[in-house]
Amino acid sequence: MPKLFSYGTLQQKNVQLANFGRELTGSKDVLQGYIIGEVEITDERVLRESGKAFHPILRFSGNVADEVPGTVFELTDVELAQADDYEVDAYVRVKATLKSGTACWIYAAAEHA
Repeated sequence: MPKLFSYGTLQQKNVQLANFGRELTGSKDVLQGYIIGEVEITDERVLRESGKAFHPILRFSGNVADEVPGTVFELTDVELAQADDYEVDAYVRVKATLKSGTACWIYAAAEHA
């Protein structure tokens, strides 16, 4: 099953229920080499589901001292596609390795991919 590291709205129960029809269970982990920025959301569906006009966004720094805490979720392939559909064009899904050594997907800023 694919693993997805979430540091933002995909950790919200209401967003999980709206996108996957279930509440996800996961484990805490840390992503190194990134910092958190912010992006304004204008997509009506994402605004409605998240309840937030500004979402966090990962920006690559390359500095392992930079750490972003979050949660790793196991998703089905279908759910990963649903997560792709939820994320706006400012994000791109890329592979990453977390501090624990876990390989997973992350959503990072598209302009730095």
